[in-house]
Amino acid sequence: MIIRLQCILTLLALIFALWVTLLPWWFMAMTPLCLLLLKKCLFIAVPWQEAPRIHSLLGTYLLVLTSPVLISLNCEQAVDTAVRILKEGGMDAIKLEAGAPSRITAAKAIVEAGIAVMGHVGLTPQAISVLGGFRPQGRNVAGAVKVVETAIALQEAGCFAVVLECVPAPVAAAATSALQIPTIGIGAGPFCSGQVLVYHDLLGMLQHPHHAKVTPRFCKQYAHVGDVINKALLGYKEEVTSGSFPSSAHSPYKISAADVDSFSKELEKLGLSDAASAASAAAEKLKPLNNQVGEHQATK
Repeated sequence: MIIRLQCILTLLALIFALWVTLLPWWFMAMTPLCLLLLKKCLFIAVPWQEAPRIHSLLGTYLLVLTSPVLISLNCEQAVDTAVRILKEGGMDAIKLEAGAPSRITAAKAIVEAGIAVMGHVGLTPQAISVLGGFRPQGRNVAGAVKVVETAIALQEAGCFAVVLECVPAPVAAAATSALQIPTIGIGAGPFCSGQVLVYHDLLGMLQHPHHAKVTPRFCKQYAHVGDVINKALLGYKEEVTSGSFPSSAHSPYKISAADVDSFSKELEKLGLSDAASAASAAAEKLKPLNNQVGEHQATK
């Protein structure tokens, strides 16, 4: 009985080791599909230790690696960490979540060291314990102003782009108008410079499928997931390009009309009149769509 148990444990250990070894390659098999979404910029959400493999596969693209959780806020150590990430990972830039002033300072130090940085404001996943969970940001006047001010601070720190995550569309419109650098929206409405989604979410995936092109010949295929994935990604690209995504139905984080007016007035006080106009225009543009959604739900 003991020998049998030991054999089972040994077998499980071997299976786990094999899974850990092959998982990065499954990701690499799936990664080229992401290229359908963006022209020359690719976000990589893998452990930075795996980045060299990604770079060897996609070296001609601008590769942006999400910085490790709790990257040091000490400027010198932050720069050292960023240098190591790019040097060993073969990446072109890092994405740094902002919020606290120390993060802005760290971003500036990294940029001054000659490393390209993409900022990230709104819902910052690495700080969910501080935010109280995965909660949208900028849904009141103070929060909305903070999103815009933080985005501006990241631009002044030298960031080449800013991700806006889970904020109301008028707030994202104001931030986009206030900045001279591109904004990339995720759950931030249709008024950002570009859009991004986690492709596992986009495809409704619960695990990494083994892509058709790397399936061994001895493996029977019970479904052609690759074709479905390719069609879904092409559909996403076409809708983002045409501007039909994200629509009001996929811009769920609302800010009241009264708060939009107050938010616009606060932006005017800050000298951001164009941003104030963008916020008001975004709210007006979404209003008919919101009314249609409300009427549709009321008839159900």
